[in-house]
Amino acid sequence: MKPHVLLNSAMTVDGKIATSNSSMQISGSDDLKRVHMLRKKFDAIMVGINTVIIDNPRLTVHKIKSESYDNPIRIIVDSRLRIPRDANVLDSSARTIILTTRMARVRDVELLRSMCDVIVCGEDVVNLSEALKILYDMGISSIMLEGGSTLNFSMFKDGLVDKVSVCIGSRILGGVESKTLVGGRGFSLDEVVELELDDFYRIDGDIVLEYNVKKKE
Repeated sequence: MKPHVLLNSAMTVDGKIATSNSSMQISGSDDLKRVHMLRKKFDAIMVGINTVIIDNPRLTVHKIKSESYDNPIRIIVDSRLRIPRDANVLDSSARTIILTTRMARVRDVELLRSMCDVIVCGEDVVNLSEALKILYDMGISSIMLEGGSTLNFSMFKDGLVDKVSVCIGSRILGGVESKTLVGGRGFSLDEVVELELDDFYRIDGDIVLEYNVKKKE
């Protein structure tokens, strides 16, 4: 068993979620409130270490009225434990779990375990399938994936995403190096991820598309 996983993201009309080296606000304020309402409903939020290093997000519910108990668990995928020790996700506003590998230095694992939970799962890359089983056994039944393109690809590759919610902001970014929703090596034609449109609606001048991920036969 594994948690239910929703990939949520905003992207430009041309499919970009960020520039090559920085993030940007793509959707409007109403969509940000929608995202925080979603966070309030999920047990956990998952991001990759690059998101933490570049954006230093809090990953809490703060754009809408909320209490501290509304904050989801923060899950960080960090194969080498590169997380800055002063990162916002290591504060006391919510529980944090770091998924790492045996490539991480023992002293870093021990240090971070004094600040948060650390799960070693994988040799040189995090074994996401195994990690999600562990998280499910820990009582986490739903995860909101707010990953960058690399983590999104890995989650799709392992068949771990159940639903996709994308807000298309009324912008065009361009750029060969700009990040797309899903990066990595890409999929071959027989690996393509098939989606089924479940709903769509306008919000704050943007449009939200919601999909179910079709499971492989």
